[in-house]
Amino acid sequence: RALLNDLRCHWKKVLLQAFRDSKNQLERNSRTSRRMNLYPFLCLLEEEQYIDIMVQSLTSLPPTGESFLLISRDVGNQIYNRFSIRKKQQAFHIEKIQSLYRDFCQLLAKNGKVSGLLPREMWEKLEHEKYGGPCLLNVETSWPNSLVVQLGTHLVDLMVQEIKIQNNLLSPRSDTKFIPVLYHMYSFRSTRQIGLIKPHPIFSQILLDASESSLTFESLVMPMLCPPVPWLSPRFGAYLLNPAKLMRSLDGAVQHQLLLEKCPPGQLHPVLDSLNQLGLCAWRINQPLLDIIVSIFNEKGNEKLDIPPPLSEAPKLPDQLQGETSSLEKMTYQRELTRCRKKTSEMHSLRMDALYKLSIANHLREKNFWFPHNMDFRGRTYPCPPYFNHLGSDVTRALLLFAEGKPLGPKGLEWLKTHLINLTGLKKRSSLKERREYADTIMKDILDSADQPLNGKRWWMEADEPWQALACCMEIAKASRSPDPTKYISHFPVHQDGSCNGLQHYAALGRDEIGARSVNLMPCKSPQDVYSGVAQQVEEFRQRDAKRGLKIAQVLDGFIGRKVVKQTVMTVVYGVTRYGGRLQIEKRLRELEAFPQTFSVLINEVVEWEYFID
Repeated sequence: RALLNDLRCHWKKVLLQAFRDSKNQLERNSRTSRRMNLYPFLCLLEEEQYIDIMVQSLTSLPPTGESFLLISRDVGNQIYNRFSIRKKQQAFHIEKIQSLYRDFCQLLAKNGKVSGLLPREMWEKLEHEKYGGPCLLNVETSWPNSLVVQLGTHLVDLMVQEIKIQNNLLSPRSDTKFIPVLYHMYSFRSTRQIGLIKPHPIFSQILLDASESSLTFESLVMPMLCPPVPWLSPRFGAYLLNPAKLMRSLDGAVQHQLLLEKCPPGQLHPVLDSLNQLGLCAWRINQPLLDIIVSIFNEKGNEKLDIPPPLSEAPKLPDQLQGETSSLEKMTYQRELTRCRKKTSEMHSLRMDALYKLSIANHLREKNFWFPHNMDFRGRTYPCPPYFNHLGSDVTRALLLFAEGKPLGPKGLEWLKTHLINLTGLKKRSSLKERREYADTIMKDILDSADQPLNGKRWWMEADEPWQALACCMEIAKASRSPDPTKYISHFPVHQDGSCNGLQHYAALGRDEIGARSVNLMPCKSPQDVYSGVAQQVEEFRQRDAKRGLKIAQVLDGFIGRKVVKQTVMTVVYGVTRYGGRLQIEKRLRELEAFPQTFSVLINEVVEWEYFID
């Protein structure tokens, strides 16, 4: 860590001098040429802020490298965000926001006693009372994507040229020389060749060995520690100071924003109010569960429980071939080498993703927090913080509780039991009453899971969503052991979801009674499960093909289940291709422990896998 800190201090000095030289050169060019250059945009912030952004982006670079365009855009956006906040300071908008927000929070704290006013209407009323009308709707001025990328590219090029490191820092060498920390390389993504920025292995190893105990995040990607500002227009809402988009879009696309701004304000109010209601839901961390997850994360993880292992558990690279070898041996060696490297890269990405989520959760463990929301072009809503939110994986969902608790009431405990059985993936075709009855029969396992999650029978580990199931077991144990379960104050979220919502829309649009019944759009005695139905039909096709002597159908005997077909059935309505569907099925089969992994080579070679796709 000391070495890394020394290097960063040295790089900051080098980058600062290079930044000044570059800025001076651009200033001279602007005097002699009428062509616009980046000089004005290098004067918007203090020089040290540009340097801090560059050094921080270097730290967050993965060992496998990152897209040059992506890094440049990220650096450019960070500068824009800081400039946006600085602009508000200079225009005295912060004082207005502070005054309005203080009164807004006081209204919210009255617990809904303000009659008939939505959050947006509260804010608009305060603006009218204090300033005579809207005063913050046009404080944001967006930059074109080309400018953001060009500015970021200029700074990333400075980093590539100026940041150097000694080649013998980790291994003694006679000829000491300075080598670049970053270098350009090219790679293919699908059929496109893209430029990558990759760190030198020496720097990656230093960063790995330092094992720094703190992570730095932009405030935009963190949950808010105070209620979000209500959305008032496509340009104002969510964060107090940082700019935010009402509608997500591809970088560079502007038509969505233009259409939103042309829309009459009254037409957007239902959408804005919906987003505001979602954003005002307060959350907190399930601390006992967080401690269990962190303990497993620190003890080399558990892939079955979706806790990624560290790189020390990555597969070892094959030994180099010695002497004369055949072309087949070389091909096999190269394939194994590629597989190991790909697995290592995937493990690093998954480990870092889990580290980010658990670090954010640990940072918020004693606090209430909020997720500001925006939407995509379809109107589907999303939390703005990308790493940790209630739409995440099983782990992140299990870690979240409502900050405001409510009594369970006469049927609350029954719904907790129903929710638990739903999380296990069992009793998919059973009625709600049968699911609750089944929960009562396994109450010993539920209580054992809650009391001894890692040392008991560990029933919860067999669930489809194990961490949410464990959290639910703990909540059921607390509620059932309370003096009066109906008065037990619960903070636990119970999820309810559509049955393959894409197919529900298809069935409704086509007035398809058979399809509607399979996705619970028509009354039935027991809930229907379209995935199990598809799996059953696939199994019939498999048996038919096995009798015809098709080898792949014979090997798949006993492996066709709901989990194998679910993802492909779900994504068919979203435009998954035949090739993509085949990859999904292959991935699900690889996850089955009993499935012969050597047979997966044959799967790669099979193109006609009709009964799965059909």
